[in-house]
Amino acid sequence: MPSSQNSIKLISGNSHPKLAEQVSKKLGIELAKVGAFQYTNKETAVAVGESVRDEDVYILQTGCGETSINDFLMELLITINTCKIASARRITAVIPNFPYARQDKKDKSRAPITAKLIANLLQTAGCNHVITMDLHASQIQGFFRVPVDNLYAEPSVLRYIKENYSLNDLIIVSPDAGGAKRVASIADKFDVNFALIHKERQKANEVSRMVLVGDVADKVCLLIDDMADTCGTLCKAADVLLDNGAKKVVAIITHGIFSSNAIEKLNNSKLDKIVCTNSMPLEDKLARCPRLETIDISATLAEAIRRLHNGESVSYLFNNAPE
Repeated sequence: MPSSQNSIKLISGNSHPKLAEQVSKKLGIELAKVGAFQYTNKETAVAVGESVRDEDVYILQTGCGETSINDFLMELLITINTCKIASARRITAVIPNFPYARQDKKDKSRAPITAKLIANLLQTAGCNHVITMDLHASQIQGFFRVPVDNLYAEPSVLRYIKENYSLNDLIIVSPDAGGAKRVASIADKFDVNFALIHKERQKANEVSRMVLVGDVADKVCLLIDDMADTCGTLCKAADVLLDNGAKKVVAIITHGIFSSNAIEKLNNSKLDKIVCTNSMPLEDKLARCPRLETIDISATLAEAIRRLHNGESVSYLFNNAPE
């Protein structure tokens, strides 16, 4: 267990208890006896079974669930406020997949900036620090008046690629222009080429046309993106790459949301494999999609918690993936 005068209290929300258990094992501590439940009228309540007075509290809750994402968000806010009222010394929200991260700007008239609203809610509840991973837009950190550590899945992804693919026939591909910086970083580290796909949308979550920029002939294409929701982009991108002579296409995603009929789309797609981190609970989806694989990020989250608790720098994790 990490040494400090004040011990770590790790609290698991109901969104991803398996990830919380993995993080607690890496830290060598037990999960705190704090639980959230719903009354029959669907109001959320939190029960605290042990003292958190003057403790360093970490609450792990990820943004997931087609019908329950708002319930999990309320659960997180209430748990934070419960710990604040119970005199916790510091409260850190560990949110691997930040909810509403795609609503980060006013891109049309009368549009909300909901990511800013979530930041305000977390701070009002009593959150002193936020740990998240691969924010959809890193400037969301600026919505907060408290520190935000935006960890990267890239070191874990780099290790996975090294262990599973030959660099001789590899090319890194971004499914949209917005991810060009991300794929360029990975391509530079491996000294391989990268390509990108320009997509035109008629409306949200629906791609109308795709144009490939780059040469993928006789290459193994790794499609890199921060999140996959309905998976229409990934499936169409795989078709475009194979039509342009690619040997095979593998998608590597940080946050596998896979809402609606995404799993059916993936099963019917030309993707050879879909790899994503376990920032979201995927047990049911792994059973339904044999091509789906996961990369464990619990060690990265655990090391971030340990370093934050001990007053150490977390910048080491930007380039290294702990075991």
